[in-house]
Amino acid sequence: MQIVLVYDIPDDRRRTRLRKTLLRFGTPVQYSVFECDLSPRQLARMEKAVRAVMKPHEDNVRYYQLCRSCAKGAEVFGGQPLTERKEVYVI
Repeated sequence: MQIVLVYDIPDDRRRTRLRKTLLRFGTPVQYSVFECDLSPRQLARMEKAVRAVMKPHEDNVRYYQLCRSCAKGAEVFGGQPLTERKEVYVI
């Protein structure tokens, strides 16, 4: 499933930890935006890893799931094409 994850983390240290965590699951497309093409199991792992880093009362992390047809209809101007699922993830 195609996931767009966006975050707003006010603490520099925690924001850096979250970014490093998310690099295991997807591709950064903007400063606080990641695209991930994940299986349901990988999504569950990512959600668990994100919860371990963030503080819910201070941080804001949002997941937007795109259906396949919606993802295919996305337009990208500049930058990299939409993230596609990797054959192997190292976690």
